[in-house]
Amino acid sequence: MMTGGSLWPIIATLAAQGAPGADVTPPPPAPEGPPVAGDATPAEQPAEELIPPPPPVDWQEVIKDDPVTQIIEGRRRPGYRPDLPDALSQDNVGALRPPPPQAFPGMEDQLPVPDRWRLIETLGVVKERWFDPYNQNTYKGDRAINPDKVKWLPIKGDDWFFVANAVSDTVFEPRTFPIPVGVQTTERPGSLDVFGKDRSFVFAQTFIAGAALIKGSTAFKPPDIEYRVTLAYQANYVDVPERRVLDVRPSKASHRYDSFLGVQELFVDKHLGNTSDRYDFYSIRLGIQPFQSDFRGFLFNDSQLGIRLFGNRDNNRFQYNLAAFWRLEKDTNSGLNDITQTPRSDFIFTGNLYRQDFPFVGLTSQASVTYNMNREKNDVQIDHNGFPVRPALLGDLRGREYDVVYLGYSADGRVGRINVTASFYAALGEDRNSFFTSKPAEIRAGFGAVELSYDHDWMRFRLSGLYATGDGDPYNKTEGGFDAIFENPIFGGADTSYWIRQTIPFAGGGRVIAISGRNGILNSLRSSKEEGQSNFNNPGTVFIGAGADFDLTPEFRVSTNFNHLWFENTSSLQALRTEGSIPKDIGFDLSVATIWRPKATQNIVGRLSGAVLLPGKGFKDLFDNKQKNDAYVSILANVIVSF
Repeated sequence: MMTGGSLWPIIATLAAQGAPGADVTPPPPAPEGPPVAGDATPAEQPAEELIPPPPPVDWQEVIKDDPVTQIIEGRRRPGYRPDLPDALSQDNVGALRPPPPQAFPGMEDQLPVPDRWRLIETLGVVKERWFDPYNQNTYKGDRAINPDKVKWLPIKGDDWFFVANAVSDTVFEPRTFPIPVGVQTTERPGSLDVFGKDRSFVFAQTFIAGAALIKGSTAFKPPDIEYRVTLAYQANYVDVPERRVLDVRPSKASHRYDSFLGVQELFVDKHLGNTSDRYDFYSIRLGIQPFQSDFRGFLFNDSQLGIRLFGNRDNNRFQYNLAAFWRLEKDTNSGLNDITQTPRSDFIFTGNLYRQDFPFVGLTSQASVTYNMNREKNDVQIDHNGFPVRPALLGDLRGREYDVVYLGYSADGRVGRINVTASFYAALGEDRNSFFTSKPAEIRAGFGAVELSYDHDWMRFRLSGLYATGDGDPYNKTEGGFDAIFENPIFGGADTSYWIRQTIPFAGGGRVIAISGRNGILNSLRSSKEEGQSNFNNPGTVFIGAGADFDLTPEFRVSTNFNHLWFENTSSLQALRTEGSIPKDIGFDLSVATIWRPKATQNIVGRLSGAVLLPGKGFKDLFDNKQKNDAYVSILANVIVSF
């Protein structure tokens, strides 16, 4: 609607062009300044002196002969509004009328309306049930807390919300992988091979419970303040065929039951202010909190103790994070945070900036700088099973500390019909003690990963590639193998993949060392992803994969992945194994997964997947044994129930 007489120039133009019905004259301008005594107001002027209003313009008559503006049946011309039907009148006997605008000084153009959850409650549309997350539920933050009913909570006002979350995560996982025979004893006397039986299984049950107290309506703006706590309890049972795999003591059995309670979130989030009327904001968060450094979790994807300043600008086109983390120790068998131990002397400082629709519309770009400052040279850490994890039992066995800066660029979105995800990192820094030379060494390593996918109806086809540099000469002054801080990649099939899911022990070249860790893709030669240090003397990783997702129904999906892996450079493996040559080919990693979501929701998700590793020449060279295994298998049955 135009106001302030802005229609008059348009009407005058129509009149000048001889448009029918537009022969009108604008009213004379109002005199400036306050009225003078004796001047007649319009109400006091004689009726014959009042200027009549202009006659209405018949717009249909104006445009009926114009071929450009004529309305075509079945189409709407931009800017054209047809005549609306007469307004409906309704009498609601006994209803209370809203107060007049005069009752709200300064708010004459606004009308207060009761909160929508109170309207629904008054009308009796929804009957709340505490166990029902699909309808109005005070425990899921759909209604504000009534302070009168929770007087023990130190809250004031009617804009506090409570959100409860509960998750049950059940995993059953039979698998096979190379298992070395115990040095002092074996489960089967007479076993003389380097590797023994390879069959094992894991059963793990995790319960996650979280609660948040939030002030402010979060539908359109960030919360004013949020308090959140999340606890995770896991009970796990593992059975392997050899001793000294689950515990350093050969007297211990080859099976184990363990449980642990970890604190995964414990933070306060404070809204500091807004920078625009569209809720561009900046906030600060302090405590144990999750953080993911890039779109797919290649560099750092963990929940750690830290402080984070974050926000957005320009109608959310820019988002940013400035954060510092002090790494917590992890429980060995569950991987959960262990706050009963002193935090590690390992610090992470990171900053990133996201820009939407750059450099293409539909693609989000991220630039990041991450600094990992490790000061654990004099720290000796033994895990809960008795195995040393810091320093790693490689080379000179001396303690290490390092400074490394990761310069990164990542992208996520689409370019035309192609979905794109990519991450690139350069690792630059210094290792105070290379375990090969016992001298300082420069860190110069690189990483790149790209996934392209194409959607056709209910199918998505994917191509992916990853390249992480390996160390070409372990005895020089440069460490060229790329390693992350704490990787947990959603890439190439994620934990459906055999190589990403399973830990591959590096027997014969280092004690308690894995070529690749659980839920990791990099061949990093670390003692532990959770408790060990980054290692830049590693063979690197080359990965090429193809896959497809098939949404057969809204509830049922089938995913397939066909991957091939290589070592980028085997010089470090040759030095540790004292071998003259080790091929680069790791082998083919083939997997298929089925996902079932009853009622097409995320509250119940069942997954059954199977993966097989067909060893290449490099893998066979490292793990050849009497059994001459032609394949290693990983099966994952997983059920997640969420409230």
